[in-house]
Amino acid sequence: MVKLAVGFVLISTVPGKEHQVYNELLKLKEIVELHPLFGEYDLIAKLETKDFTELGQIVMEKIRVIEGILDTKTLTGIKM
Repeated sequence: MVKLAVGFVLISTVPGKEHQVYNELLKLKEIVELHPLFGEYDLIAKLETKDFTELGQIVMEKIRVIEGILDTKTLTGIKM
């Protein structure tokens, strides 16, 4: 599969649940990078998918449903 859509998902978690959420996110094959953050957001995940429809589905159906996630903000881009 050619991956053309790139998304960076900023994730806020329930205090104390950062490690649990991090470990759950590691299970998603679409996440190619995952990093803890300091500040307003707790984690940033880089996703690569075939298109923006799939990207949206992953955020809504696989990421936002993880217990301990309070909020997400998704930034989209393309592979050059």
